[in-house]
Amino acid sequence: MELIQNTPDISAYLAADEVIDHEHPRVRATAATLSADAPDAYTYAKAAFEFVRDTIPHSQDAGDPRVTWRASDVLAQRTGICYAKAHALVALLRAEGIPAGLCYQKLEVIHGLVAVKLPGEERWARQDPRGNKPGVDAQFRLDREQLAFPARPECNELDLPVLFAEPHPVVLQCLREAVDRPHLWQTLPTDL
Repeated sequence: MELIQNTPDISAYLAADEVIDHEHPRVRATAATLSADAPDAYTYAKAAFEFVRDTIPHSQDAGDPRVTWRASDVLAQRTGICYAKAHALVALLRAEGIPAGLCYQKLEVIHGLVAVKLPGEERWARQDPRGNKPGVDAQFRLDREQLAFPARPECNELDLPVLFAEPHPVVLQCLREAVDRPHLWQTLPTDL
């Protein structure tokens, strides 16, 4: 799937902000640990993806009531839903100078993904750090997508084609206003 950048300036996909706070000491320390054994951008990006996917449980799967949204908090509390985990992965990628953005799928509710643009690659490659479980096998791939949930057009699901440099305002508002994860589950956006 070809993604359309919501801003043509590639530097926007390297920027830090309140959510993608890749200048935070916790994000920098995690990135430094992951990059120690990564000889190139691909190896680092895959390691960062697997770290977020495998060591930060999806809060719904884990039954964790906490809601995180800032990348450094996701890393500190080791929990988050798809959006929060995507924020953490984008921050880890940007911390090492790899352009990364946020994109979404419209499933039953909006599902958060990451897109990465590695050196020498022509296109953005979508990745899903949500976390694997029975029936879900998301993998870091550049040759083809292997997301947690392929969109099913017959169920009115679709891949949204826009790549955002910052979290979509509807997603961020939902996360910030949630009292806990059960409350969040009642307010997840169904459209952007």
